[in-house]
Amino acid sequence: MDYATNPADGSRIAYRSTGQGTPIVLLHGTALSQAIWRGFGYLSALGRTHRVITLDLRGHGRSDKPHASTSYGIDLFVGDVIAVLDALDVPAAHVVGYSLGARVALAVAASHPDRVISLSSVAGAPGTGLGVFDRVFFDGAIAALELGGMAGFLQAWERASGHPVDSATRMAFDANDAAALAAYMREAERLPRVTDAELAALPMPVLLLAGTRDRERLTAMEHLRAQLPQAEWHVLDGATHADTPRHPQTLPLLEAFVDRVDEGRAFA
Repeated sequence: MDYATNPADGSRIAYRSTGQGTPIVLLHGTALSQAIWRGFGYLSALGRTHRVITLDLRGHGRSDKPHASTSYGIDLFVGDVIAVLDALDVPAAHVVGYSLGARVALAVAASHPDRVISLSSVAGAPGTGLGVFDRVFFDGAIAALELGGMAGFLQAWERASGHPVDSATRMAFDANDAAALAAYMREAERLPRVTDAELAALPMPVLLLAGTRDRERLTAMEHLRAQLPQAEWHVLDGATHADTPRHPQTLPLLEAFVDRVDEGRAFA
């Protein structure tokens, strides 16, 4: 594991770089870590032909986990990604994001288009808005984290859903710092969206993926499509928000998209 430092606030961001070829940056979702990409097969598949860069977003994994909500502004998340690229002397990369990672990827593309070869949004949206974590988890999710820590959050989630949290999800959530995760969630609901004008101005090829059972992100994809009529998009049958990155179509669609972009660049 290597670390880059965001010069804006000194936060240390854990990352790994493996393989050779055109770089691809993979950005995970809320309460997860870069470990998902190995578990879902992305590292082995993409690493055959590309340099794969994964990182733990601030507040997650082995990266720094500040407890102040002001430490989770979108500009800081963007700065973390740029700091990793700079540490690796990577001028530009394909950027792939899932959920929170897609929100960050969109912001990176809008603010640093020269650093993004292509952009792939997996169950992503240009913003979140109030109440998003209540809708994803259960009513009062952030307060449960703040008052009961991760154990209290998981217990409340099980009560609300009526069934136990599966062992893999429990393990992923237990690895988090509850105070840092709550601080991120509080700030995420207040963050400004990537604007329609910024979206329409994106110059790079864009791939949009969302599942039929992820209504909120499906609606967000329709909005993104309206601003990016040139984007490639796919609706994944039967996929929930949690299922989308491991849906059997997702990785093959991503590989094919990135390969087409690389081929186009080679003949440009």
